[in-house]
Amino acid sequence: MTPLLLDRLLQIADLFQKDMARAFEGTGLTPARVHLLWMLQHAGPSTQQALAQLLEVSPRNITGLVDALEGSGHVRRTPHPTDRRAVLVELTADAARTMTRMQQEHDELNATLVAAVAPADRDTVERGVTAIATHLQALVADAAATASEKTAP
Repeated sequence: MTPLLLDRLLQIADLFQKDMARAFEGTGLTPARVHLLWMLQHAGPSTQQALAQLLEVSPRNITGLVDALEGSGHVRRTPHPTDRRAVLVELTADAARTMTRMQQEHDELNATLVAAVAPADRDTVERGVTAIATHLQALVADAAATASEKTAP
């Protein structure tokens, strides 16, 4: 029996999770913490409120993540330059180097995965994967909206 496309996508997701767990074993970095570091790498210093919106989590979750990452020396809080009430969260120098290395590894893995596809098929695969991701994102958003409507008074 030929696996469904969904089965292959789930297999890929599982393999990425296992690889990430292996890569960060012993570092104290969880997927959620790495995701926050990744966002800081790309967005630059940000308020916790902005990070909560980027990661689509509650401010309480961000506080816990930032506290843990500050404790492990990956981020620091600094005063906001224009808003006395706010603080910025930024990568430490060591974390910035780690994230730069991670970006390089990310780019290398992307190139390796793309190379597994015949050159003539690469554009088609890219369009197909993008279409699937976009459609799944819409389905998840619709399901969340429906769930919110059911719990609203």
